[in-house]
Amino acid sequence: MKTVYTCFCTSVIHEGHLNIIREAQKYGKVIVGVLGDEAMIRFNRFPSVSFEERLEMVRKIEGVSEVVVQEDILYDRIIEKYRPDYVIHGDNWKSPPLKAIRDNVEKLLSAYGGKIIDVPYTYSEEVRRIDMREKEKLAMPELRRGRLKKLLSLRPVVKTLEVHSGLTGLIAEKTVVEQDGEYDQFDAMWISSLCDSTAKGKPDIELVDMTSRFRTIDDVMEVTTKPIIFDGDTGGLIEHFVYTVRSLERMGVSAIIIEDKVGLKRNSLFGTEVEQQQDDIPHFCEKIAAGKRIQLTDDFMIIARIESLILERGMQDALDRAFAYVKAGADGIMIHSRKKSPDEILEFCDKFRSVDPKTPIVVVPTSFNTITERELHEHGVNIVIYANQLTRSAFPAMQQTASDILRYHRAKEVDDRLLPIKDIISLIEEL
Repeated sequence: MKTVYTCFCTSVIHEGHLNIIREAQKYGKVIVGVLGDEAMIRFNRFPSVSFEERLEMVRKIEGVSEVVVQEDILYDRIIEKYRPDYVIHGDNWKSPPLKAIRDNVEKLLSAYGGKIIDVPYTYSEEVRRIDMREKEKLAMPELRRGRLKKLLSLRPVVKTLEVHSGLTGLIAEKTVVEQDGEYDQFDAMWISSLCDSTAKGKPDIELVDMTSRFRTIDDVMEVTTKPIIFDGDTGGLIEHFVYTVRSLERMGVSAIIIEDKVGLKRNSLFGTEVEQQQDDIPHFCEKIAAGKRIQLTDDFMIIARIESLILERGMQDALDRAFAYVKAGADGIMIHSRKKSPDEILEFCDKFRSVDPKTPIVVVPTSFNTITERELHEHGVNIVIYANQLTRSAFPAMQQTASDILRYHRAKEVDDRLLPIKDIISLIEEL
């Protein structure tokens, strides 16, 4: 009997999937692969149910003869093992970015005479409603909050992009790149104090109050599903910090990062050019411990940001603080540097990892931007935050457009470099 293979990367079965199975049955025995969690997160989005539940869900479909695990986005291992006569899929994979998967399958099948079956993709109001309900479910605070910890167990590096509005949140949510058959996207979002303040036209000195910053979180959460890491600046007074922790946890934020400085907050990249005062270790440890005591779930993370290298206090001071902060309850350590070389960051990571192999390390490669995620991972880094690139790329583009409109007294000269408004609107889904 001939065999037909298809792969599902979904948390819910709808009429489109059932149509695929019905078509597959016409050609032979139906084998269905269920995409593993790591591959699904990298390719599509976070599943709303466990992998075991997804397996069982597919097993219950009438007409499915066998259910297998597909660990990779590409089908190489599956086709090598099962050598199906046919691979069936919705015809949406005939267009980018999914086309790379189809091309790979076609090449593999042609080696022994296998064929692809393209089934017209199922577009219906019911399918759209199910998909929207699934996205709403993924955005729920109780599900989103624990997603960062889950990612840390699945991904070598959690790639995090700065967002400061609903629209930038959609860019972080929906940008997917295919390169040489590999798919990649951002894993999490960073609500930056600097970029949040800048978007509001305010200086980065903790001037924007938490009520306003929470509104930014609401805007982002309303249209996205990925976990959020919140830039908490210094965390403020201990008495205030505990309320911030409780509020963020309730909202569904996954983590807060607080820096060990006191007094008027100035951006770290100024270093010693401006007056900045580092907190003492006991007081900052007390702040961390207070935050950990007040939180209600194990999902929420408090990450301690160390400014010793920024303020030129030395490597040993940075390490002493890191070990003390972890002992106080910190769920992760962020080490920061304003040097263009990553050497001191890598030295810190190596020395910290020789003592503590588990606590997540966070870095922000703004100044030392030549190093790759792979290289950082080799030194024990778990989270990489691209902390301000969207803001920095948008500002010069908008400034140039405004200048050119004034210069030419019309908009024609700027039009060629503008994204069609239709393409921007397509990011925004209607209910």
